[in-house]
Amino acid sequence: MRAGGEAPHQVLGRLRFLLQCSECFRRARALPAALCYVPREVQYKICKDPAATAAAARSLLSVWDSPGPARGGKRAARATIEVRKGGCLRATGEEYCNGAGLWVKLSKEQLEEYTGSHDLAEGWVLAQRFGEGGDKLVPVESVEKIQWQHQALGVDYKPAGSWEQVVDLMYSVRLGEKPILIEQDEAAVQKFRSVPPGWSYECDMELGRFLYDHNEGQLQQRDSNKEHLSSIEVSSQTEDGKAAHLTDNLTYTFWESNGPPGQHWVRLNMKKGTIVKKLCLTLDRQASSYAPRRVAVYGGALSRLQHLRTVLINENSYRDVCILRDMKTHLPVLEIHILECRDQGYNVRLQGIKIKSFWEWDLILNANMFQPAQLVRYPLLEGVDTDVLYRRAVLIQRFVQLLDSVLHYLIPLSEDSTGTFNALRSMKPFLLLSKQSAPLIAHCLQSSESSPPQPLPKLYINRHLAREHRTNPALDPSCRNTVFTQLYESLRSSKNNQPLDYRWPLTHSQWWECDFITEGIIDNGGGFRDSLSDVSEELCPSSGDVPMPLPFFVRTSNQGNSSSDTRDMYVPNPSCKDFPKYEWIGQLIGAALRSKEFLILALPALVWKQLAGEEVSWSKDFAAVDLELVKLLEMLEWVDREAFEFMFGRELTYTTVLSDQHVMELIPNGSSTVVRYEDRKEFIRLVKKARLEESKEQIAAMRAGLLGVVPQPVLDLLTWQQLERKVCGDPEITMAELRKFITFEDFPTDDTSVQNFLEALNNFTSEDLSRFLKFVTGRSRLPVQISVYPETGNMDAVDVMPQASTCSCSFFLPRYSSAKACEELLRYAVYNCMSIDTDKNPWDE
Repeated sequence: MRAGGEAPHQVLGRLRFLLQCSECFRRARALPAALCYVPREVQYKICKDPAATAAAARSLLSVWDSPGPARGGKRAARATIEVRKGGCLRATGEEYCNGAGLWVKLSKEQLEEYTGSHDLAEGWVLAQRFGEGGDKLVPVESVEKIQWQHQALGVDYKPAGSWEQVVDLMYSVRLGEKPILIEQDEAAVQKFRSVPPGWSYECDMELGRFLYDHNEGQLQQRDSNKEHLSSIEVSSQTEDGKAAHLTDNLTYTFWESNGPPGQHWVRLNMKKGTIVKKLCLTLDRQASSYAPRRVAVYGGALSRLQHLRTVLINENSYRDVCILRDMKTHLPVLEIHILECRDQGYNVRLQGIKIKSFWEWDLILNANMFQPAQLVRYPLLEGVDTDVLYRRAVLIQRFVQLLDSVLHYLIPLSEDSTGTFNALRSMKPFLLLSKQSAPLIAHCLQSSESSPPQPLPKLYINRHLAREHRTNPALDPSCRNTVFTQLYESLRSSKNNQPLDYRWPLTHSQWWECDFITEGIIDNGGGFRDSLSDVSEELCPSSGDVPMPLPFFVRTSNQGNSSSDTRDMYVPNPSCKDFPKYEWIGQLIGAALRSKEFLILALPALVWKQLAGEEVSWSKDFAAVDLELVKLLEMLEWVDREAFEFMFGRELTYTTVLSDQHVMELIPNGSSTVVRYEDRKEFIRLVKKARLEESKEQIAAMRAGLLGVVPQPVLDLLTWQQLERKVCGDPEITMAELRKFITFEDFPTDDTSVQNFLEALNNFTSEDLSRFLKFVTGRSRLPVQISVYPETGNMDAVDVMPQASTCSCSFFLPRYSSAKACEELLRYAVYNCMSIDTDKNPWDE
C-alpha cells in the first residue's frame, strides 16, 4: 500500500476506518472485521528456486498439524502433498510466521483432496523458508477461476481479496457497482478479532513499543561482519595489505591492492538469509592518493551480478563512507569496484569494511519474536500466549500500514493550514512504527528553516558570579547572576536587537558565542555547549541536595518520597508567572530538537506529553510527580464510611497542596469546608483537576515558545518519548561509569556473589542499567552512590528476588548459583518489581 496514489474516496474511507480502529484500540474492543480479514481460499503456485540445478516435474510438500518447528526443530511432518509442475495448491488464506518461515493453512476438506487422509483436522505447509532458498508458494488466481470471472462479470472485474481492498470496499463511498467480496475465513477472522482477557489500550501501546525496539533498537546494535559475512575475495593484495585486514577492526592495518588502476575490486560472499541495510568503507586518512574517489557496487548471484549504484566519494570523507543502504532482499554476493582513486592514484587502500545486516527472519514479523526472554522488559506482555501476541502484532502492523497511506493528508506540511490529526492523537505511540513519519518530520523541519545569524551574537558571561549564586541563591532573589539570566538579558540587549528564531539548519551547531569573563576561553563551540550545560543544571539540578538556583521549576513531591522510582524529576513552578522566560525555555527546547545539541531537563512524562500535545493520565503520569497522593486518592475512593471517619474525622477540607507547597482552595471557603464521606468522589475529582492543571499556564508558555521554533506538524508526529530523547539525548549509562558509584559493604574478599553480580551487570544494556539505577535509587541518571549489602534475611536462600531501599540507595544482594541466574532475576526485578522495595534499613540487621 503506497502513500500518494489514493483516490479521494479511498482517503476519506480510510480516515473513517482509522477513527473506528482508534476507538476500538482505546476501549480494548474487537477491531473491525475489515482489519482482520482473511480470505476463505487462496490458490498457491510453486515458484521454483532459481538456484536449483534442474526443475523437477513434481514437488513434494510436507504437511504439519501446526506450524512446524523453527530453525533447528526436530518434530516430524504428518503427511506429504504432491503438486505437479504447473499445478496449484488450494489452501485457506490463514498465514503464520515463525523462525522457520511463512506457513499457510489447509482445511480438512483441502487435505482430503490432496492426501485422502482423514486423520488431520487441519494442516500447515511451509510456503517460504527463511534464509535457505528453496521453492516458494506464491498466491495466484487459478486459470479456471479467472476465465469464469471474465465470462460472468466482465474482463475488468477485480475481486476484493486482500484486507486493504476490503477496507476500501466497505468504508469508501463510490458510484457504480462495487467489487464482490471474496468469502472470508470466519474462524481465522474470529481469532484476530478476539480480545485477550485483561487486554487494554496500554497493552497495545507496549506491544507497539516492543515491535519498535525489536526492529530498530537491538538490531541496530549488531556488528554483522562476523555473523553474516561468509568470506572476502579481492582482486589483488600486497604482502602487508591482506584482505583479512578488512574485517579485523584494527585501526593500524589495511588492505592494499596490487594491480592496474580501474581493476580493483572487493567481493563479499554473504551467508544465506542476510539482508544488507548499510555497507561502509573505512578510508585511510594518511594515504590520500590511495583513497577511492569513485566506486560502483554490484549485487546478486555471482554469475548474474547487477549494478546497484555508483558513488562519488567526497574529498573530505575519510572515516566510514556509506556506499550502499536499505536492501530489500538477500544478495548472495556484493562486489565493490573501485573505478577511480583520488589524485589519480594507482592502487587503493582501505582500512576496513563495515556491514550492518540482518537475518531475513529478523525483519519479518514472526511468532518467534515473542519468546519469554524477549518480553522481560515489557511487563504488560509477560505471560500472554505467543500466538495471541503475534496476531495482535499483525493487526497493529496493518493499522500502521493503513495510517502511513494517509498520514500526509492528516499532517499539514504548511504552517498556515490546519491538520486533522487531533482525532487520531491517541494513536501517536504507533507512529514509532511508521515509515512515513520520519521523512515528514525531516521535510517539515527543512521547509521551515531560516538563515543563521551572521555574525553570531557575542555574549559576556561571568561564571564566577553564577557559581556564587548557586551556593546561596537567597542572597540574589532576582537571579541576575545565573548563566540563564545573563544569557537571556544579553540576547535581549540593544547589541543583539535582532531576535533569534532558532530555526536554523541541522548543520548550524553554535547559537551564540560566549566570552567567559576572566577565564580566557576562546569559544569555538565548546564555550557555547558549556553555557547550555550550565543552563540545564540551573533549571533542573542533577543533585537533589542543592538549593534551586532559579524559580522556574520545583522539585516534585517524589524527590522526598523514598518509595517512588522517579525521584529526580522537576515540574514548572505554579507560583512563577515570568512567562516570557518560560517561552524562552520553550525556544531552547525547540532549538535543541532542531540541532545536535542537548538541553538536559529532568521533566516527567506529565510535562513532555503536554508539550507534545498528548493526553495525560492521572494514575500513570501524575504518579511520577506525587505517588503518595495518587495512592491516597485511590484508597479514599474505595474506603468505607467507618474507616473514612476514623482516618480523617473533620480534618479533611477542600484544599490541596501544590508542587510549590502552596495550599490551594478547591471551592470557595474550601479551607473551612469539611469533606463528607458521600462527597469524597467530588473532592477526588477536584484534587485531580487542580494538580493536573497546576502548571498549565507555565507549560502553555513553554509550548508557545516551542511552536515558535518547531512547526506544529512535527509535534503531531513525535511521541513524547521521541521529543524528550531529541531534546535531552539518551541517558546513556555504561557499566564502567556505574561501577565507580557502587561500594560493597560486609562482603569477604573475592566473594562469588559479588563476582556474579558484576558479571550480570556487565551483560545489561544501557536501558537495563538505567532501570537498575531506578530500582535502587529512584533516579535514572548518574551520579548517585549505591551501597551493596549481603542479603541476611534468609541466609540459606539461593536464586531469589533481590530487594532495594531507595531511601538509603542500598541494594541487598542474595546468593546466586551463577551469574546467569543473577542476571535473569535481577533483570526481571528491575522491570517488574518496583513494589518490591521494602525501604529496609541496612542498619536494622
